[in-house]
Amino acid sequence: MVGQNLQREDPLYTCTVPIETLTGRLEEELVAFGASERAAREQAAILLADHYQCSADQIRQLMQQAAVVLVAPWCAPPTFD
Repeated sequence: MVGQNLQREDPLYTCTVPIETLTGRLEEELVAFGASERAAREQAAILLADHYQCSADQIRQLMQQAAVVLVAPWCAPPTFD
């Protein structure tokens, strides 16, 4: 897995892709992270290709079911200025 060094002020998005059709395990999901919606989606596509050997068509189909969420505001500790 690719590590990222995001700064506290950077946005953080997750891209969650249902992969139960690939693994056969009920409700299994792949979660990828990125500093933008596009980066999170791109990271998910890379993981699908590299780890699950998905074709471009399979990736397109799976990404249609993907959900991208901004998570940094929820998980960042509060700041008191």
